[in-house]
Amino acid sequence: MSYLKPLFRHPKLPKNKLGYTLKEYEGSLSTLCAGCGHDSISAAIVQACFEMSVEPHNVAKISGIGCSSKTPTYFLGNSHGFNSVHGRMPSVATGASMANKDLVYFGVSGDGDSASIGMGQLVHVIRRNLNMVYIVMNNGCYGLTKGQDSATADQGSKSKAGSINPFQAIDLASLAIELGASFVAQSFSGDKQQLVPLIKAAMHHKGFAFLNVISPCVTFNNNPGSTKSYDYVREHIEATSTLDFIPEMPEIKASYEKGKSTKIAMHDGSLIQLNKLETDWDPEDRISAVNALQMARAKNEILTGLLYVNSEWKDLHGVLNTYHKPLNRLKESELCPGVENLNAINAGFR
Repeated sequence: MSYLKPLFRHPKLPKNKLGYTLKEYEGSLSTLCAGCGHDSISAAIVQACFEMSVEPHNVAKISGIGCSSKTPTYFLGNSHGFNSVHGRMPSVATGASMANKDLVYFGVSGDGDSASIGMGQLVHVIRRNLNMVYIVMNNGCYGLTKGQDSATADQGSKSKAGSINPFQAIDLASLAIELGASFVAQSFSGDKQQLVPLIKAAMHHKGFAFLNVISPCVTFNNNPGSTKSYDYVREHIEATSTLDFIPEMPEIKASYEKGKSTKIAMHDGSLIQLNKLETDWDPEDRISAVNALQMARAKNEILTGLLYVNSEWKDLHGVLNTYHKPLNRLKESELCPGVENLNAINAGFR
């Protein structure tokens, strides 16, 4: 049957520190259109988790509704997964994180799921700084319902049907920075060399890591005149930096292009190493990041790379000062402190 993945893998495939090959991080065979950018993003997630030697059972994938929200089926098949209601993925992710904060959370969404019906949810999960990787697979159209313009479609962009979008686009990366996201990056599904290190860095960031990934829809939004097509993005892309993620141990040495370099420390001591290409851009300065995005937009360019990061803000568990153990691992003796302690607590409210 054509929808089944072959079980055979070459016996000499490279293995990570856990002794796993890429096979342990793959999912089911994709049923998306051939050439869909979403599949490239799924492949980047698989590669990032493989290189980071993440235990698949320590990952939770949560999505909403849409072409993008189908993709968790296609990666990390041995991980936890929950396909939620349209636009409500952040609420489910918040509840799951409150129950078990030890998991790595991937929230997968689309431009309709996040910029339209789920906008209110996105706003509040950002302000709470939930510790998760939130990936928007942004194609500027509603692929499941025959390609209508979404809220991220650029003004003047031409649809496959020939209509011109008259409305201003919602810039999700700028919005995320403005709302207080502590890690914001933007990339292109066709740029795996940039996307994989960004995902790895986002996974190590303690807080809300937002990745807006331009992902062309080959069926409904890859036509001449579309600003989300493969050709347009490749012609108008501009990177803020070359980026590599360097785990704290062991040290990894890498060669970089000439230019000013900077290292940004994450909560766990690991580093993001950047080689700046933009002279007026500072990834730790919100104003600088917003200005860089707006300047690129004025020039009809798509700015990609790590845009902003703040490793000082507490995540939701830090703000709420939650117990060090995940709730799903607490024993009865820890959940019930006893009658005397409960009476003392109640007395404090009188």
